[in-house]
Amino acid sequence: MGDPMGEKTVDEKTVRVRCVPGAPCWVSLTARDLDLAKAFYGPLLGWSFEPGPDRWGPYLRAVVDGVEVAGLGVIGGDWQVPVAWTTVFGTESADQSADGVRERGGTVGVGPLAFDAGRIVLASDSAGAAFGIWEGEPADETWMGAPGTPSWIELRTPDPFAAALFYGEVFRWDGRDPAHFEVRYEHERVVLRVEGRSIAALRGAEAGLGPHWEVFFSVADTGAALRQAVELGGKVVGDPVDTPYGRVARLSDPEGGLFSVISPLG
Repeated sequence: MGDPMGEKTVDEKTVRVRCVPGAPCWVSLTARDLDLAKAFYGPLLGWSFEPGPDRWGPYLRAVVDGVEVAGLGVIGGDWQVPVAWTTVFGTESADQSADGVRERGGTVGVGPLAFDAGRIVLASDSAGAAFGIWEGEPADETWMGAPGTPSWIELRTPDPFAAALFYGEVFRWDGRDPAHFEVRYEHERVVLRVEGRSIAALRGAEAGLGPHWEVFFSVADTGAALRQAVELGGKVVGDPVDTPYGRVARLSDPEGGLFSVISPLG
């Protein structure tokens, strides 16, 4: 997965603009204190950082092995938003996707707006889960899987099948080549597969948490990551659990931003 908001140069530390239409292609954290976020996520996930576009406030791109894998920003001005990770979906047309959100009962909060090398929309679905939309240079590659990278996301929502209809219609899931893009039901989840890899799921909501997309970052060892997160000022929100996709646990960063880590079973 590459950065949808940065252009590649001959320098190995940056990557080409990437946009996988219909699929998650980027994640971004809204923080209050960027230095605090760097001090937490950098050691935990092995990230280094590079400056990014600052149209809406300070913004950094997290880098793993020369590949930009996530964004961290501070929203400026009068915008009051929670500390949270946002999952961004690629699209061929930000305007059409934004119209689709509205037509299907969702809300467009920002955009479409020109942003760096493309156009961006911030929206929420019909159940209230926030997400982003990115129109940029089309690509086929999506989630990676190496330690420190986003490797899985899940939507927790009251009605996963209604949510699948919403996102499927907004991003035209049924109209894409089934050899490269597939939606199936497995392990009590509606699962999105791109290029033969399961990358995202929609499943039932949890008590005490509103509808949201949760980002799972790959780590070598979930238990070790939990211990390190606590040492860095984070909190363990849920005990490690073995799933069909790996051993996972939920954490919150020092400012309360929720995310999960996932490591291979065994």
